[in-house]
Amino acid sequence: MKKLAGSIIVLLVLSIQLQAQKSEIFVKDSVAVRGYDVVAYFTKSTPVKGTSEFVHIWKGGKWYFANRENQETFKASPEKYAPQYGGYCAYGTAGGYKAPTDPDAWTVSDGKLYLNYNKKVMENWRKDQANFIDKANKNWPTVKLQE
Repeated sequence: MKKLAGSIIVLLVLSIQLQAQKSEIFVKDSVAVRGYDVVAYFTKSTPVKGTSEFVHIWKGGKWYFANRENQETFKASPEKYAPQYGGYCAYGTAGGYKAPTDPDAWTVSDGKLYLNYNKKVMENWRKDQANFIDKANKNWPTVKLQE
């Protein structure tokens, strides 16, 4: 009986880990974009840390906002403000894989938010941004299904 209970616990833990890795949205501890307010990238042109006081759950992640106005703006049109490729690294997606992102490595282009692994990767990505966006757009339907 103890062996069965232990096996069930192991299976539950593994299934939770696999589901988290297969997420279409990059989350850390269930929080999207490491807790940064995605609306602020558009309205303030800078990364702004959100707070759990203003949270909205969307696509399995908790999205934090700096204020109620940004929270409501996101709720009304999440696809407009959510980062491309689920918040995974745009450069990585162009290369055909998922990679985590740094909220300080960002670009808004043509009304869309793109995040990168770090500032150095962001600099490389910006050198050929249009080409990388085209590749990432083509790769995303497959990449989003990866673990």
